Amino acid sequence: MMEFKNHPFLFIIINFFFFIFFIFSSISSYQIQSFPLPPKINGGKWVLLKQSIGISAMHMQVLNNNKVVIFDRTDFGASNLSLPFGVCRFDSNDVALTTDCTAHSLIYDISYNSISPLMVQTDTWCSSGSVISNGTLIQTGGYNDGDRVIRIISPCQQQQQNQNCDWIEVPEYLSVRRWYSSNQILPDDRIIIVGGRRAFSYEFFPRKQQQSGTGNSYYLGFLEETRDHYDENNLYPFLHLLPDGNLFIFANRRSILFDYTGNRVLKEYPMIPGDDKRNYPSTGSSVLLPIRLSGSNSSSSGNHLPEAEIMVCGGAPPGAYSQAQHGNYVGASKTCGRIKVTDPKPEWVIEEMPMTRVMSDILILPTGDLIIINGAHNGTAGWESAVNPVFHPVLYLVNEPDPTQRFKVLNPSPIPRLYHSSAVLLPDGRILVGGSNPHRLYNFTDVTYPTELSLEAYSPPYLSDQYSNLRPRIISVGPTGSSLIYQGMFTVTLYLPFYPEKDLSVTLLSPSFTTHSFAMNQRMLVLKVVSLLQLSTTVYQLGVIGPPTPKIAPRGYYMLFVAHDLIPSEGVWLKMEG
Repeated sequence: MMEFKNHPFLFIIINFFFFIFFIFSSISSYQIQSFPLPPKINGGKWVLLKQSIGISAMHMQVLNNNKVVIFDRTDFGASNLSLPFGVCRFDSNDVALTTDCTAHSLIYDISYNSISPLMVQTDTWCSSGSVISNGTLIQTGGYNDGDRVIRIISPCQQQQQNQNCDWIEVPEYLSVRRWYSSNQILPDDRIIIVGGRRAFSYEFFPRKQQQSGTGNSYYLGFLEETRDHYDENNLYPFLHLLPDGNLFIFANRRSILFDYTGNRVLKEYPMIPGDDKRNYPSTGSSVLLPIRLSGSNSSSSGNHLPEAEIMVCGGAPPGAYSQAQHGNYVGASKTCGRIKVTDPKPEWVIEEMPMTRVMSDILILPTGDLIIINGAHNGTAGWESAVNPVFHPVLYLVNEPDPTQRFKVLNPSPIPRLYHSSAVLLPDGRILVGGSNPHRLYNFTDVTYPTELSLEAYSPPYLSDQYSNLRPRIISVGPTGSSLIYQGMFTVTLYLPFYPEKDLSVTLLSPSFTTHSFAMNQRMLVLKVVSLLQLSTTVYQLGVIGPPTPKIAPRGYYMLFVAHDLIPSEGVWLKMEG
């Protein structure tokens, strides 16, 4: 056998090839480690409901008649959905069409998987909304001729469209332009409307009697202080009603506790760590985590208040929007922050998502866990301002004690959902997903991410057939069957194939108005279960105590769910009344 030491040149050549092989192997290995296939659990199922609904779903709201109001803007020209019976909209102020015979809003019927066009008169672009206690959607602001308009639509039971099932518009109701503002329903059934582009103020709907004009608007310096010079990053501020009745407001990287009745800032919370910006156009998302009305940190009698915790996820680094305008799409934020705002000295706790995300929606699931869905890896909100869609939703286990085990990557959608996409939770536990139009007009050709008119449903893992034997089915709610009173005892009768060895939870979940990655008015209450009675081999009755006050649960319609071992029932609608 030839000895290398007797042939030094051959020894050098062989070692050189080994060196080259090692370098290429290392590079290949590094690339594989940098782009791992994300781990998945039983990852849920996607179903295409409609190839096209004719409009791109910029805004969505589920109503208590199991229908969803969906609408886009009106100033881009004709949509792909005609108004019925030759009806047209005539608007000399419209920047695109003064005569428009197409719809820019519709009703989606969940049960029938059908749509009916609606007539919206003024521009709803980048507007906001809330549902008041009688189930009526109050929709606020927009752009151009719609920036000070209030629009109203009430649930109707008829499958056919008629005059009672369409928008009613109140022009010039708002005191100032509300474009990119946020809404929150309040304990007294008013809506607070906060911010907007160059609107450093807030106002209420309904306003006080005999009050009109700019006197209905109240200056909020926090909004002006949080506005970056060019990128803004304080639009669509995150609003959450806390159990003490005050308002948590987050903009850019800062947050305050705000007394809207006295127009005063009660507290400023610590700034969220890191440099990432969180609001439009850097567009992260935020959620008030489920409020537990059972356990040591709560009281059904209202003698002391339950804990409240806020979560903020995603966003983009400073200057990301400016860079995107020049074709440089920087990586989005990978972090989430949690803060227990009811603590005497609250501090942010930072966690990392499995991937970077901007423009994602966060929705509360019937189990009390979260789903993070839609968005992009790079860039920001805005026209042509993001690339590299995030196709995988992420499940976040709120109560998992080990932070490294809280995020679970789910099965991907085949459809990019970027700027102007939205998502809402349906009463059957699915997630309705639509929209995505990163262009000034509807554009379906010669672009990387065409305007998306489709509607999808995502079924989380808990809807898998393998859990059917664990799934409760609500038979009735007593004593009234349709309404609850504060601090009142009520019963939930349910079907379950066997005795519940695992925990049964009862929750109330308010449906959100979702747009621009913020699910406004979203709120879950985990109620106190005080008794379990077996009525037959498969029928059980739970005794439950309702929420204590309108500050904790504002009046209005909620979806009630029962979950057994984290497998939820379908929701039933109940009205929270005083």
